Amino acid sequence: MDHTPRHNTESMKRANDNSIYKLLVVGIVVTMIGVFLRFVHDSNILSIICWVILFVGAFICCKAVFKILES
Repeated sequence: MDHTPRHNTESMKRANDNSIYKLLVVGIVVTMIGVFLRFVHDSNILSIICWVILFVGAFICCKAVFKILES
């Protein structure tokens, strides 16, 4: 059996796509903003908005990861 890694597979080409990394960076930045604002503790409404921002950023990151996996 040949156990050498194949670096030219479709999943490797998809994983090296620049748009996926840009999407990951956007998701990480949005999540970081949500986490940072979460510690402000100004009001209940601001707290809910921060949680929404945090989950949107996490959703963007998950979307990028599933795009790599092509699920």
